[in-house]
Amino acid sequence: MRLADFISKNTGPILDEWVVFAESCGVAGKELDLVGLRDHALAMLTAVVADLRTPQSATEQAAKSKGEADSAANGVETAAEVHGAGRAEVGFSIGEMVSEYRALRASVIRLWVKDGGALKGSDLEDLMRFNEAIDQAIAESITRYTEDLGRSKEMFLAILGHDLRSPLGAVITSSQFMLDTGDLVEPHLTLTTRIARSARRMNQMVEDLLDFTRGRLGSGMSLVRETVDIGQIVRQSVEEMRAARPGSVLQVTTSGALSGEWDSGRISQLLSNLLGNAVQHGADSETIGVSVQGEPSEVVLRMHNGGTPIPRADLATLFSPFKRLRFGQTAAHDSKHLGLGLYIAQQIVSAHGGTIDVRSSVEAGTLITVRLPR
Repeated sequence: MRLADFISKNTGPILDEWVVFAESCGVAGKELDLVGLRDHALAMLTAVVADLRTPQSATEQAAKSKGEADSAANGVETAAEVHGAGRAEVGFSIGEMVSEYRALRASVIRLWVKDGGALKGSDLEDLMRFNEAIDQAIAESITRYTEDLGRSKEMFLAILGHDLRSPLGAVITSSQFMLDTGDLVEPHLTLTTRIARSARRMNQMVEDLLDFTRGRLGSGMSLVRETVDIGQIVRQSVEEMRAARPGSVLQVTTSGALSGEWDSGRISQLLSNLLGNAVQHGADSETIGVSVQGEPSEVVLRMHNGGTPIPRADLATLFSPFKRLRFGQTAAHDSKHLGLGLYIAQQIVSAHGGTIDVRSSVEAGTLITVRLPR
């Protein structure tokens, strides 16, 4: 009996074995009812049968081996995609979900061979097509599972960051009020100063998390454009960095017309992130150069520092979220930051329709170039 016909006539026994195995898949499997355990299995078997009965070209076979579902083109979810989403929702691990497919594959082949005896030439072709269909279903389920799980994690970060802002705001306001009264004496003055400083640092981390999740969840980075002088913003940002890091040597040069329609708060955040990165990784004895040049349709910001160059392997992923640079003496154990600074900088530049480029070498140092359309 051809495999497609066997599956159609023996769907019940196959699904029974599927249920027995799914029940053994940890706590999540034990908590599902019978309907939940059969979730989408019948639809997947039906899709496999239809696949086995459909002629297949070499191109289609190659696409299937890569997990490229036909549904991707027309936007229709496959049963395997929905199954992956469902298993992520109820708490199956990705290993448990893949094991379900392994059990389904083994059950079908074992029952088929038991029913028909030794495999013939046409059976081997069916077996190969069946394995291809199962592999495609696994690829679709894993892709959907990881996408949904990743989105859930990002949503959790967004909710967490939003809910943390209120209590942190209360800590910052209260500690600053106590400092402003001028009534504190030691050790209370030092302790309250430390509380205020730590709360502000935590608040910045929360803001970074919120910016990260907005970008990842599709809402994008919000901008409030107004006519501003970017040269003035640069000078203010440099002065703030000098106050925060007195040992750093920063030099600013400006030229040309520097006015444009930008979000001044976001540009300040961009400069703070780039300056912080330059100060952290630049050589202590070398000057950090910041130049702003006005061109006819854009303003070009360049930031240069010496020190250990960025490894070539890191340049391609430099603006990835949670990226922690491996170069420099302080990069590996810096617990004050989440590793989102450069990612957020890139998002700010992109939101303004600009570009950001990094070049780094032992001879020339590290140069970051930002181009912002007016």
